Amino acid sequence: MLLRARFIYPVSAPPIEDGFIRVKGEIISEMGAWSDCKDQDGVEDLGEVILMPGLVNAHCHLDYTDFAGKIPPPDSFTQWLKEMVSLKADVGNSTHCESWLTGSQQAVAHGITTLGNIESQRNLLPELWAATPLRIISFIELILLKAENDAAQVVDELRCWLSDYRPPRGKIGISPHAPYTTKLELLRECARLSGVPVAMHVAESAEEDDMFRNGEGAMWQMLQSAGRDMSDCGDSSPLDGVNATGLLNDRMLLVHGNYLNSKDIVQIADSQVSVVHCPRSHEYFGHRSFPAKDFRDAGVNLCLGTDSLATMSDAGAQLELFSEMQQFRHQNPDFSNEDLVGMVAVNAARALGMQGQVGCLRTGACADLIALSYDGEIRKIEEAIVSHQGPVDSVMIGGEWVRKFMEAA
Repeated sequence: MLLRARFIYPVSAPPIEDGFIRVKGEIISEMGAWSDCKDQDGVEDLGEVILMPGLVNAHCHLDYTDFAGKIPPPDSFTQWLKEMVSLKADVGNSTHCESWLTGSQQAVAHGITTLGNIESQRNLLPELWAATPLRIISFIELILLKAENDAAQVVDELRCWLSDYRPPRGKIGISPHAPYTTKLELLRECARLSGVPVAMHVAESAEEDDMFRNGEGAMWQMLQSAGRDMSDCGDSSPLDGVNATGLLNDRMLLVHGNYLNSKDIVQIADSQVSVVHCPRSHEYFGHRSFPAKDFRDAGVNLCLGTDSLATMSDAGAQLELFSEMQQFRHQNPDFSNEDLVGMVAVNAARALGMQGQVGCLRTGACADLIALSYDGEIRKIEEAIVSHQGPVDSVMIGGEWVRKFMEAA
């Protein structure tokens, strides 16, 4: 397959005006300026578009897609947790699957081709994987906080499951949910799963920070009443227990990190942990300013994700990354448009352990491409991408068109 476009934007390299990409099977076999293309037979000319890598959403909860607008912005994070428990109580398997698939369809329509998703129902995954073209990194969620729970047994059972299942495109990871919902024994067992990517919500809320640093607050009271051992609370960072168990390394994706201090950020940088920030979710909760510049200055790999639509007050919100980039730009004007595109492409690919495979255009990379209509100047390509509204024109995943302009019209 030979594609020609007004602009080819690799993200990992400068844009090419009047360029081409040749696809062989599921990968990019050749790319460059059209004038350098030796065999031009059978070309599909896409015209006035930016042809670029599919976007990479580093953090999502697809199964909460249908919760958009269900919970007004809460007074506290703990209140939101209680609302979520109530909403999830009424969700059966069919409803779970419908919401998951709706989210996956929204993601593809808006140019997301690779997605890191937190999975709460692993038994349903084989049928869900088969129903989407998305390249999925499924992080299996683990929640275990009571002393009597057997962490070794839970992880052994998961290890067996991991050996039997894998998405057609992508891979499996694990997600010990958060420091406040996982006991240290579970985190130690997770650290022993060598080679498995890890995603974990850490320091998301002020209540979590208050629980660990001060041993008090609404979250402390809720979890103490639920039977959690609170001996790790009172004089520590939410990150300390995670670090002590050996989970902090280059396989870990730390989700949110809204309430980390300078010492924590240095530890994250030293451990080569990636951090994913979800700007619209952050705004919904009214969290303090996200320390994006501190992470960047420390050399942390920072990327963007959508979180779930359960953290959107607008019932019409969609799972898409353009609004995340726009919200982040509003909150962090010292980041360039080039920085922002990198955070939903090369940075996010690195965070998911897929650098060089997705989130960039290069020989040997996955042929995951999107096209955006554009007839402007080459120097304004990044601005056009960040400012884009709505679905994209075309989407290719693994060398196959899954969305074309004529279908979207």
